[in-house]
Amino acid sequence: GPVSRLLVAAGDRVHKGEALAIVESPDFAAAIGAYRKALATARTARRLAHIEKDLLRHHGISRREEDEAQAAAIGAGADRDAALQALLALNVDPGVIDDIRRGRPVPSIAGVIRAPIAGTVVERLIGPGQLLSAGSTACFTIADLSRLWVKAQVFGADIDGVHAGDLAEILTGAGRRPLPGTVTHVGAEVDANTRAVLARVTIDNPHAALRKGMYVRVRIHPRHPSRGLLIPVSAVLRDDENLPFVYVAAADGGFARRHVTLGTRTAGRYQIRAGLRSGERIVVDGGLFLQFIQNQ
Repeated sequence: GPVSRLLVAAGDRVHKGEALAIVESPDFAAAIGAYRKALATARTARRLAHIEKDLLRHHGISRREEDEAQAAAIGAGADRDAALQALLALNVDPGVIDDIRRGRPVPSIAGVIRAPIAGTVVERLIGPGQLLSAGSTACFTIADLSRLWVKAQVFGADIDGVHAGDLAEILTGAGRRPLPGTVTHVGAEVDANTRAVLARVTIDNPHAALRKGMYVRVRIHPRHPSRGLLIPVSAVLRDDENLPFVYVAAADGGFARRHVTLGTRTAGRYQIRAGLRSGERIVVDGGLFLQFIQNQ
């Protein structure tokens, strides 16, 4: 049926069972009528079954007739229970159902769309007057934003250093303190467009500091930090084939270009897996000037 009234908007917090919208639906009137009829039929069938049972004791009817009466009562009871389940599926108020059971008059009932969980209304997908189809029209998106997944893109050499269980910090900017989280999953494939692997970080969000679709920075702290040489990012340059290299101080006072194998990048430093030895001196600032001179 058509939507007659909307009770919430995107961004509203709702409780489980809270009314979200009112719908004028003939299904409710039909379901109530079916339940009234099923109640009356079940009561009549049960009364007749008792009468038939008493007649059988006084040899007024045959056993077959009494069995038929009992079967009819059981069938009517099943129909009554099915009609009740139809009302419950439509979220009809229990007080209204009790009034129907007691034979009391009930007002005209409109359909009520209720929240299946407690959370925040992320999307409202319907508008006033819109015609809804039972079971096929998406109406609202409700999410529990107290606990979120943050999707972090991990690139290059950092991929091997990230594992499920690593601690993480979510940086939202604007001077806010980092929010703690935990890596709960690391993807098994590299995105063809970004060349990154997605790592999923689970984070508690009790004060709604994070919102759906928000961009953040993620700092991951490996549980098993690797050992090796660390050099400043400014010391690493790239050649014409985009291979990383550094300038190493030679004994004659010059500088030699040496290719290196990069590891993970942490806090402005690269881990060097191969190409340098401990104690060697490298150019940290001014490497671009040396590269320019050598390329002349």
